[in-house]
Amino acid sequence: MRLLSWNIQWGRGLDGRVDLARILRTIHALGEFDVVCLQEVAVNFPGLPGSRGEDEVAELAVGLPGYTAVFGAATDVPDGRGGRSQFGNAIFSRLPVGQVWRHLLPWPAELDAPSMQRVLVEAVVTADVGPLRVLTTHLEYYSRRQRQSQIDAIRRLHTEACAMSARTLLLKEQGGAFEVFPRSVEAILCGDMNFPATAPERAQILAPFADGTPGFEDAWEVLHPGVPHAPTVGIHPVDFVDQPECFDFVFATSGLSGRLRAHGIDAATAASDHQPVWVELA
Repeated sequence: MRLLSWNIQWGRGLDGRVDLARILRTIHALGEFDVVCLQEVAVNFPGLPGSRGEDEVAELAVGLPGYTAVFGAATDVPDGRGGRSQFGNAIFSRLPVGQVWRHLLPWPAELDAPSMQRVLVEAVVTADVGPLRVLTTHLEYYSRRQRQSQIDAIRRLHTEACAMSARTLLLKEQGGAFEVFPRSVEAILCGDMNFPATAPERAQILAPFADGTPGFEDAWEVLHPGVPHAPTVGIHPVDFVDQPECFDFVFATSGLSGRLRAHGIDAATAASDHQPVWVELA
C-alpha cells in the first residue's frame, strides 16, 4: 500500500498560479498511490489568491479516475452570490472505502491570533495489509494553544474509534441508521501539522495512551532512526518559515509501523508551498 499526503495550497504554486493539472501531473509522476490525502482543497472559493472558484474536488477526481473522493469542509461560508464557498481536506482512495467521518476540530477563541476552523477527515479503507483508518488534517498555523487543543481532540477521537472497533463484533443491525460498520484500531494519521519536528506538539501526538489504546509512531523516525526529519517546507523560499522545516508528517499506529518500508519526499516540485510526502507499507 502506498499513501501520499500533500498540502496543495488550493493548487497555487510558488509562481502564484492555481494549476490543478500541475498538481495532478506531480502526483502521477511520483508513482502509483492507493490513497492520496490532500489538504487545502477549495470548492467555489474565488476569494483565494489566484482562484477562479474552481470545484477542486471535482477536477481532482477527474484526474484520479478509479478513486473514491471523500471531502471534508472545515470552512463553509456564503460566497456572496447565493452559493457556498468551502475549504478543507480530501481523501482519494482506489481501495474500497467503508464508513467516513468528518470531525470538526476545536477552535478556541483567541482574539489576538488569526485562525480558522479545522477538520479531521477519516475513512476506513481495506488494503492488502488489512482494514485501516486513514485520517488527514491540517492544524492551526498561528496558535500553539489551538494546535494542542486539536491534537487532544484527535487523540480522543482515536481512543473512541479503537473502543468502537470492538463494538462492531456485538451489534448486528443491518441496513439501518444504527448499523455499525468495521472500524479498525490500526490507523494512519497524516497531513500538514504546522509545527516542526522538534516541537512539543509532535511529542504530544506520539505520547502513549494511559488506557492502552494503540499509540502513534512517526513513520520517518521508524525508517530513519536518529536522522533529522527531511524538510517539507522552506526548501523553496516561502514567507512562513525562516529555514527549511518538516511540517508534513505521516504517523502510523504501532500495529502498522512494522509494515513501513519506505518514506519519500519530493523536494523538487514548486507546485505548492509544501512538498508531497508518501509512505509505503507491505
